[in-house]
Amino acid sequence: MSLSQDATDILKISEEKIQGIKSSYTEMIITIERPKWKKEMSMKGWSIGDDYFSSVVLSPVKEKGTVFLKRENEVWNYVPSIERIIKLPPSMMMQNWMGTDFTNDDLVQRSSVSEDYKNKIIGEENINGYDCWVIELIPNEDAPVVWGKLVMWIDKIDYMQLKTQFFDEYDEMVSVMTSNSIKNFGGKNLPAVIEFIPLDKEGNKTIIERLVWEFDIDINERFFLPNYMKNLR
Repeated sequence: MSLSQDATDILKISEEKIQGIKSSYTEMIITIERPKWKKEMSMKGWSIGDDYFSSVVLSPVKEKGTVFLKRENEVWNYVPSIERIIKLPPSMMMQNWMGTDFTNDDLVQRSSVSEDYKNKIIGEENINGYDCWVIELIPNEDAPVVWGKLVMWIDKIDYMQLKTQFFDEYDEMVSVMTSNSIKNFGGKNLPAVIEFIPLDKEGNKTIIERLVWEFDIDINERFFLPNYMKNLR
């Protein structure tokens, strides 16, 4: 088996582990850090496969009830303060999601790293006691992705994505995502905490801490309908 084929298999196993084969439910705390302030939000979210994802803000009070919905390539927001359901136009896709360092596009694309990128194992490295493969990913020419290259560290036992470096089309590293605090969720060892740092914005960081993460559960498909968004709790 070639190293390239090995890398594809590794990536597929890693992706399936995160997404669940069918569906997932999560409760999380998102912390947004800026040079002069810090903000914390609690949320819960549901997903079915790659195409359907919805989340609702539980706190702080100011944003409570705000809903984000992804349906295939469409993105919708429900803003309780104005009681409006808004479909985001393409021009807003590169705006920051919920004030974090992630963009709306990051969440919508959720591209398949095993299908949209050519890949190869370029080394091995130990991260926080975990032996990892280091995999380089170059996007296919027709892939709907914004990155010029990814470098990913995946551990050899549980296939956890422990670190990812994001590069632009000029091969400049623009952001780094690291994963830690390994916990058991639904029988799977997974990182409970993810930190995303944009390198061009000093002092900026987004931290996602998952408190609950369940997989392959029954989810009401109404949770992914725009006209149901205001009912999400």
